[in-house]
Amino acid sequence: MSIESIDTLAQAVGARLQALGHTVTTAESCTGGLIAGALTSVPGSSAWFHGGLVTYDNALKIEWLGVAPDVLEQQGAVSEAVVAAMAQGALQRAKANWAIAVSGIAGPGGAVPGKPVGTVCLGLARRGQPAVVHTATQHFAGDRSAVREATVAAALRGLLQHLDAATDHA
Repeated sequence: MSIESIDTLAQAVGARLQALGHTVTTAESCTGGLIAGALTSVPGSSAWFHGGLVTYDNALKIEWLGVAPDVLEQQGAVSEAVVAAMAQGALQRAKANWAIAVSGIAGPGGAVPGKPVGTVCLGLARRGQPAVVHTATQHFAGDRSAVREATVAAALRGLLQHLDAATDHA
């Protein structure tokens, strides 16, 4: 995925959010704020981007996002349960319509049994009663930079797909 493609995805996300009158927030671990950076590179993003949290450390996932310690202990930080909780926590705290959450193993170290380098969990939450949360686990190839870039693109692409569906039903 090239930088132009990430820029194009971010611009498309912004246009859809603007059209719907919706907002988004991020809760990032392995990407270290790259998703927020991609979104805020779009002129006018202050109208639809609420902000983001980089919770690289598990203690901050607990303190800032309300992730349950037992979920982290039982599932590990790189799990769909954790990104679901991260997305829900971000959604509540930012009062946004949508929240993106990511946690993964970008490498070169950090692999554990069953979770090789390149394993990334993505979460997307939409405000509602109750909030609707979608999660997925993906495996990206390449070095640390490639894994992080692929994660940003996948997160933006996933949000865009859900925004397109919301636009179709609006």
